[in-house]
Formats: sequence, C-alpha cells, structure tokens
Amino acid sequence: MVHIAHMARPPFLPDRRDILAGLCAMSLMPLTFCAAGAQAPQRLALRAKVDEVALGPGPTHRSRTPVWALQGPVAVLRYKRGDLLDIALQNELPAPVVLSIRGIDGLAANEPLTATLPLAPGTRANLSVPLRHAGTYLCDLWLADDAVTPPTHPLPLIVEETEPVPTDRDDVFLIEAWRLHADGTPIASGTDPRDAATLHTINGEFSLDMRGIPIRANQRLRFRYINASQRGIVAVKLEGLDLRVMAIDGQPAEPFLARNGALVLAPGTRVDALVDVTGPPGLAFSMFLHDGKQTRLFAQWMISDEPPLRPAPLPPSPALPSNGLPEKLDLKDALRVDLPLTGSEWATPASFAIAAPPVFHTKTGRTVVLAVTNRTSTATTFHLHGHHFRLLDRLDDGWKPFWLDTLAVEPGQTQRIAFLAEYAGRWLIESVATDWSAPRLVRWYGVA
Repeated sequence: MVHIAHMARPPFLPDRRDILAGLCAMSLMPLTFCAAGAQAPQRLALRAKVDEVALGPGPTHRSRTPVWALQGPVAVLRYKRGDLLDIALQNELPAPVVLSIRGIDGLAANEPLTATLPLAPGTRANLSVPLRHAGTYLCDLWLADDAVTPPTHPLPLIVEETEPVPTDRDDVFLIEAWRLHADGTPIASGTDPRDAATLHTINGEFSLDMRGIPIRANQRLRFRYINASQRGIVAVKLEGLDLRVMAIDGQPAEPFLARNGALVLAPGTRVDALVDVTGPPGLAFSMFLHDGKQTRLFAQWMISDEPPLRPAPLPPSPALPSNGLPEKLDLKDALRVDLPLTGSEWATPASFAIAAPPVFHTKTGRTVVLAVTNRTSTATTFHLHGHHFRLLDRLDDGWKPFWLDTLAVEPGQTQRIAFLAEYAGRWLIESVATDWSAPRLVRWYGVA
C-alpha cells in the first residue's frame, strides 16, 4: 500500500508538504481555435460493461485483463465549453452503477445518492449535462459498494476553451492503480489486498512508447494528468523540460513552474501543464511515475531532425481564460464549520441515507469555510461535490492562486478551505484514506 506519511522521497520529488499545500494541494489534436457561442446538443452513448486493459508488460504476461469499465465512442471524450451533453447510459454490469462526472459543478439533479439512484443492471438512463466550464474532468462509475466490486476503468472528459489557447498537441495521461488476485483478476478497493503488488496503467496500457510520435523544436505541448487511482497518491516527473502548471481540477490557475518538473497528484486530482520543446535534434526527454515505493519510466520523446516548428519558442502563456468563478470570497461573514474526516457521522455509499444530518445547511451566495481535519495516521483524500474551493493560507488572510475540488490531508493536519455556495442542492462530501483497504465514506451538505 502507499502510506504517504512514510513515503521515501526520491531525489526528483518536491517536498511533500509544499506539494500538498500547493497542488493536492492518447489523444492528439492540432493547433486549433474554437469559435465562441453555445453549441447544439451533443448526444453521447455510454455503456457500463466489461472491457480489457493491459495489466502487465509484454504480449503474453497478463497482456489483457477483463475489468469493469465505462465505455464511450472514443477513449477520450472531447467537447467545447457551452456544449450540452445528452447522455444515454446503459448498464451491462451485474451491479447497480451511478455515473459521476468529477469536477463538473452545479449538477444537482445528477448528484449521486442525494438525487440520482443507482442504475440497476440491464437498464438505461438519460441525463443532461451542460458544460459551463472548460477544463479536464473524469467520467467514472460510482458503485454503491466498491468493497465487493472491482475497480472501474473511467473516461477522461475534456471541455475545450472557447477562447484561443495556442498549443500544438494535447495529450491526456490517465493514471490508474490496480491490485490483482493470484489468478490475475483485479482486487476490489476497500478490501485487504494482502501482499498483492500495485500495478499502474497509463491510458489503459502498462507502458507507453511515445518515441514514434515526432516532437519538433519550439513546439508547445499541453499535458493533462489525471490520477484515476481509487486510493493512491502518485507523483509524475518530466525530465529535461519545464512543466508550467496552467489548471488544477479543471479550473485555471495562476501559472507556475512545477518544482523540478514534478507533480504530486491525490486520487481524482487533474493537472493541466504546458511544455515548450527546446533543444537540438536527437535530444530525448522522459516521464516517470512514482507511487511511494518505486519509480518507473512510462514515456519517452525525442526531438526529430525536422526543422523547428517555428523560429523561436512561443512566449510564456498567460493564465487560461477564466471560467467565471469569483475573484474574491467574503471570509469575514463566512459560515465556519469544523469537519473531521472520520467519525460515526460518516457512512459508506451502501449505507448512506439522505435522512442523516448534513454537515451544514447554508443559503446560496454565502461563503463557507471548512476546517478539514485528519485525525488518523494515514493521509486522507477529501473531495467536495458541487463546488470548487480555495485552499486558505494558514492565517486565513488569503488563499492559494488556484481552485481545487480534491485535497490530500496529511495525518494530524488541518486544512482550511473556502468556497462560494453558488449552486442549490444536496451535495456529497467524500473522505477516503490513501490505503487500498480503506472504505470510501460520504456525508452531505445542503445549499438552498
């Protein structure tokens, strides 16, 4: 298991506290600019079914393993800000499922458990999803009892900006963690994996060979990292080139360079970064994955001997276009709530009841400040549904220059967050320790 409090830090990794306070707090596309304006409704057929992923290296060693998956028409879903998705979900699995779109704010009618009941096997449901914000999101299957069902393979959802964002390629890196039984079948998260090793896949593959894709000098790349692991914190590092972070959890950030080219991602975290390729032909650069125990190479590129794409690198990119989240939050008159991440008030999804007392009720338009405390000995991931939040400075006199919907809280630590209760509804809060055997726990809050 990954136990972040005892994680040995290899030389390339940034300081854990800096990253958790800062961050955690394969598709290609040419350079194109999207026209502004609302788009016609987009129909999207999704199926919850058995699929296959590569849970091991080589053509014969566990080359393809049956897993439960959310399957769409393509491996990465791409739409534009302003589109309206008309989603038809067919459940072909032997267990009830709920479609969860991580990071999409304000979808009260589609909120798991509080508004949407699990979809029974063999049935179909339709839902409408307005894509109000550009960003990187994650479509996943919410299982009522993930301790008795295998992990599910999700789908990245990319909502492109309507304003020009100059990039020459747009790559998605979907990172997943798996534990396997002796027969090679996946072990359900929330259960004891005993001594089973952790395997990671990138975009459903054990490893990626990116060397066949031509990289040219003065090219700008957009990398979208998604930690779709059920429990584990991971770190990624790009060697040889700078990573300029542009967005976290689907919302634009004040751009900054990742320290030593490394990022730490809590389960569910998404980070968008820009990379400007510089150097002579033949220069290679590599990407590594670290899971708390070991580091492995998962992708390599090499600058081709073609002429540079342009005479000089593009100038540093300004911040991505705003999605309209508030520039300021009223902390003085905020509702303040203490929220320990453990206790009898929390329930597993299978035992959740909307009749249980909420964490809090508030009116729309009010700022809420949560003091999120981890009293356990294991790092715990906190995920807020319905709204994005700011990570406050220690003295509550300001906030970090980015928005989050997911935060890893270290053992014995309290983090204070603030958000504007903009959307009416009953919303979930999730808490899950970074331990494969830990249960997923939920509570809810109300905005009216």
